[in-house]
Amino acid sequence: MELMRDLEGQMLKRAEALTVAPAEAERTMEFSFSSEAPVARYFGNEVLSHERGAVDLSRLNDGAPLLFNHDPARVIGVVERAWVDGEKKRGMVSVKFSRNSFAQEVLNDVQDGVMRNVSVGYQINTLDERGGDFVASSWAPYEVSLVGIPADPTIGIGRSLNSDGAAPAAPTPDPSPITMEDNTPNLEAVRAEAAAEAATAERSRIASISALTERHGLKDLGITLIENGRSIDEARAAVLDKISAKPVETVKPVEMNQRDAGRFSITAGIRAALSGDWSSYEAGLVREMSAEVQKSMGRAPSAERAFFVPFNALTRATYVTSGATTGGNLVQTDLLDQDFIEFLRNRSVMLAAGVRTMPGLQGNVAIPRRSAVATTYYLSTQSTQIQQSESTFDQVTLSPKNLAALSKYSRQTLLQSTPGIEQLVRTDLIDGINVAMDLGILNGSGSSGQPTGIMGTSGIGSVAIGTNGGAITMETLVNLETELTIDNVSVDRNTVSYITNAKVMGNLKKLRAGGSSSSDGPFLVNDNLLAVGRGGTPSVVNGYPVYVTNQVPSTLTKGSSSTCSAVLIGDYSQAMVGLWGNGLEITVGEDSDDFSKALTSVRGIVSYDVAVRDPKAFAACLDVTTS
Repeated sequence: MELMRDLEGQMLKRAEALTVAPAEAERTMEFSFSSEAPVARYFGNEVLSHERGAVDLSRLNDGAPLLFNHDPARVIGVVERAWVDGEKKRGMVSVKFSRNSFAQEVLNDVQDGVMRNVSVGYQINTLDERGGDFVASSWAPYEVSLVGIPADPTIGIGRSLNSDGAAPAAPTPDPSPITMEDNTPNLEAVRAEAAAEAATAERSRIASISALTERHGLKDLGITLIENGRSIDEARAAVLDKISAKPVETVKPVEMNQRDAGRFSITAGIRAALSGDWSSYEAGLVREMSAEVQKSMGRAPSAERAFFVPFNALTRATYVTSGATTGGNLVQTDLLDQDFIEFLRNRSVMLAAGVRTMPGLQGNVAIPRRSAVATTYYLSTQSTQIQQSESTFDQVTLSPKNLAALSKYSRQTLLQSTPGIEQLVRTDLIDGINVAMDLGILNGSGSSGQPTGIMGTSGIGSVAIGTNGGAITMETLVNLETELTIDNVSVDRNTVSYITNAKVMGNLKKLRAGGSSSSDGPFLVNDNLLAVGRGGTPSVVNGYPVYVTNQVPSTLTKGSSSTCSAVLIGDYSQAMVGLWGNGLEITVGEDSDDFSKALTSVRGIVSYDVAVRDPKAFAACLDVTTS
C-alpha cells in the first residue's frame, strides 16, 4: 500500500505519562517509554506492536541518549538498558542521569513529580493494516526524551507537541490511467543544456563573491573563496566573520596595586589643584596616576585645575597598610578598570539586568551586524535562472557623550583628610554618574548631548492596552513576551527580564491567579513554591525577573490619561554601554557664589554612549495606568 511505503522509514515521536520506578543508584531510574495504545494520525490509528521480535532495541542498548524535549543539544543522561515487558506490552528503559547542573534540575523535577511525561523517537520499518488500525510490526526506537506536555492528556499518550518528525501529508489518489507518449529525452541536448546552466551559475557565483568581498575591502579573501569553490552563502558567512572579528580599538587600562589604591586620595588632588602645591605624597600619587591616564588616552585634562582619576580608584575605600590585618595583606593586588564596572553594576538596575559594558574605548566605534539575509525561493522549472541576492550589513555606532556630576564642598570639609570625607567625595561622584547613566541607557532622548536609550530606539516592539491606557494585567506581560518571540528572538530566562517603576510594581504585586480577592489563588509575582512568601523586588512574574527603578517614566500620555507608566521587556545583553578612556576627569573651580560662601565646586566628567544591537530584542508598553 502506498501509504505504508510513505510511512516506513519516517522518524516519528510519541509521548506518554511518566511512571518512575527509582533504582538503587541515586541517579538511575526505570520507566516505560512506549505501549500499544493507539495514537491518532491523519491516516487513522497507529499502533506500535510489542510482540516478540517487533521492537529493535539495538540502538537504545548501544548507549542511546536521554534527551530533554528531543533536543540533541540537551543530553541529560544515557539509556543503560532497554527491554520489552511482554506481559504488559510496554517498552521499558533504565536510564542514568548526567551530573551536569541542568540534568540535575530535571532529575529533581522528576523526583518531585513536576516532570511527568516521557516521549520516544522511533522509526517504522514495516507497517501493516489490521482491522482498521495501522500496526507497526517492525519498528526501532532511537532516543528517549523527557517532555513537558503530552498531546493527549486524557489517556497519557500522544505525540509530542514539539515533534518535528510528523508523518507526511495524505497521498493524493492516483489519477485515471492515460496513454503515455514516448518522451525519451535527447541526451546530447540535455548535456548541452546542463553545461550551459553550469557555466552561467559559475559566472554568477564568481561575480557575486567578487562584488561582495570588494565592497567590504576583502579582495584577497574573495579570490581565495572563488578558488576554493565556495558558494555565495559560504562567502557571506566568511565576510561576516571577518568584519565581526575586527577588534574594537581600546586603550590599555591603568592598573593600580592595592597599596597605591589605599593611599589614593581624591580630596588630596582637589586641595592640590586649588593651592597648586603637589608636594605631598598623596597629591603626588594623584598627579602620577593622572599622568598615566593622560598618556593612555592621548589627551591632557581640559582645564588647568583638572586631573584624571583612574576608574578603579573610585571603587576603593581608604586602607591603612602598616599592619597585616589593617590592609598590609592586600599589598600588590592589581586592580583593573573592570572593578569600577562591577561597582556600578551593583548599583545600576540597567547594568544588573545584563547590559554589556565596553570600557577603555578610543575614538568612535562601529560594530558591524547583518541587517538582512539572502532571499531564498523555489525554482519553477529546471531551467529557471537563479537570481542573485546578498546579505546586507549595517553598523551599530557609538560616539562619546559627556556626562558631568557636580558637587560643592566647604573649605573646612576639604581640609579634613579623613576616610569619611574621602568616601563622601567618591560616593557623590559615583552616585551622580550611576543615576544619570541608568536613565541614559533606559530612556535617553538622543538629543541635547544625551545618548539614545533603549525606549527611544527605533524598531523595538510595542504593546498597547487601550485608547486611554489601562491597568497592568498578566495578559499585557505575556503580550510583551510574545513581541519578542514572534520576531524570532530567543527567549532565555537568564538574559530576559521586565523593568518598570514602583507604581506598576505595586499593582503587579496585587495580582492573583484568578482575580484580586484572597480566595482567588496565589499571587502571580514571585509565585515560587520553594520560597516562603513572595519576597522583595526584584521579583519574578511570567517566569522572568522584574527590576524596579523610578527612572521608568510615569507621566506618559495616552488619550485622556496623562499619568501612564511604562513596562519594558528585553534581552538586555543586546544593549551595550561604551566608556571612553581610563578615568574620570575632575575639575576644581569656584564661581562668585562659591567665593562668598567659601565653597569649592568639584565637577566629574565621564564619556559614554549607548547602543542597541538588535531592537527586536526589546518591547515596551507605554500606557499602563496605576491606582
